Amino acid sequence: QVQLVESGGGLVQAGGSLRLSCAASGSTGSINAIGWYRQAPGKQRELVAVISNGDSTNYANSVKGRFTISRDNAKNTVSLEMNSLKPEDTAVYYCYALVAIPTTQFQYWGQGTQVTVSS
Repeated sequence: QVQLVESGGGLVQAGGSLRLSCAASGSTGSINAIGWYRQAPGKQRELVAVISNGDSTNYANSVKGRFTISRDNAKNTVSLEMNSLKPEDTAVYYCYALVAIPTTQFQYWGQGTQVTVSS
């Protein structure tokens, strides 16, 4: 089991910046990838950014060049630095962790943190 707790959401004006953090606990040694998804009202949850154990990263096209994901393995945290925020970035942001074993995989989610970007 993996527990994820997000922090750092809030209200910011367009063009501003926010930093989200996620603290992982439990079986953190079994995590294969960790990152962020978001869900805006009336829309499906979508990938924002994810980082693997090999430190390879994957970003949604809509955030490339503006958002940066990083992880601190010693502290079991993952962060998302969000710059040049746009109103369309408004969503609930969820921390996500993937645990993959030979026969199946498990997905874990945090409770979410609201990010609101005003125009």
